[in-house]
Amino acid sequence: MNTAERPNLTPPKGVSKILLHSCCAPCEGEVLETLLHSGIRPTVFFYNPNIHPKKEYEIRKEEDKRFCEKLNLDHIDVDYDPINWFERVKGLEWEPERGARCTQCFDMRFERTALYAYENDFEVFSSSLGISRWKNMNQINGCGERAAARYQNITYWTYNWRKAGGSQRMIEISKRENFYQQEYCGCVFSLRDTNKWRTSQGRQKVEIGKKFY
Repeated sequence: MNTAERPNLTPPKGVSKILLHSCCAPCEGEVLETLLHSGIRPTVFFYNPNIHPKKEYEIRKEEDKRFCEKLNLDHIDVDYDPINWFERVKGLEWEPERGARCTQCFDMRFERTALYAYENDFEVFSSSLGISRWKNMNQINGCGERAAARYQNITYWTYNWRKAGGSQRMIEISKRENFYQQEYCGCVFSLRDTNKWRTSQGRQKVEIGKKFY
């Protein structure tokens, strides 16, 4: 078990509530528990039009909602609009992970999150995306800050959720909650590249819906 003490966080502007963009339950678990530990009330915003196929999207969304219900937190379920997402990343289909396609993807998701924050009186928003070791935090934070800059008085919180034992607690919570653990980032292109790599290693392709815990 991870014995690192959870930090007591103070969000920008000292607000007591934030809007949290959630990519999936395994990433949001530690973020939500740390926020609540710090007396910060998050509202969860699930907007991930990149996730493919629809079956995978529904599984991730339902896991996300299940954990929010357990914590008695509001969960905002935004429309699944993959057509707009494909248009946004057109021409970037062969970009590598953490490349220009991912920047466009984060921009799209955070722009929608920032708009909701602006329209619903949230001064601060953040995302669980940054806790994943597979992501580039500078890339994510840049996208978040760019989206926030569209609106007056909206701030993107760039806190590093991995530090102070956060990465290890994320794994522990995922096992404890029996979360569905996806095997690729989410989009059809990451699924393509993951399967290509797995095949080269003599492994089976990703099985949608398979649980590890």
